[in-house]
Amino acid sequence: MRSVGSKVLFLALLYLGCVNISFAQTKYINNHKSIADSLSKAYGIPSSVILGIAILESGNGQSRNSKLLHNHFGIVGSNKLKQTHGIKSRYRQYSSAMGSFIHFCKLISGKYFYSRLKGTDDASKWVDAISKSGYSTHPQTWKTRILKTISRYNL
Repeated sequence: MRSVGSKVLFLALLYLGCVNISFAQTKYINNHKSIADSLSKAYGIPSSVILGIAILESGNGQSRNSKLLHNHFGIVGSNKLKQTHGIKSRYRQYSSAMGSFIHFCKLISGKYFYSRLKGTDDASKWVDAISKSGYSTHPQTWKTRILKTISRYNL
């Protein structure tokens, strides 16, 4: 049977882990919100959708793809990671986070649903359409996670 001390320690570590995750997401939002807002104005895609997808796909900016490739959206393509770091990756490399955000918006603006949704703020409709377009290999789970992220952080 566990002692009271070990239970307290476990709960403290669990709490600190949650605080750290929350801090990482808050920091990510603060660092990228202005990019999402400006691209929202330019492309008519809600900034909540842009930021929600970026948070999930980049692991709050902590994923290897976001750190080494500046890829915040899990977009597949060419990179030089094998030559520079000896790591094989199928994800596209960008020169900056901004490049990744812009490319994501360009990709979405080329989708069949874009003209129908452009300028609307209904994140649920956008995420549903993106999930059905083949963006994710697990569309229903992905959609649920994006919408929860948008809701949780009041994006």
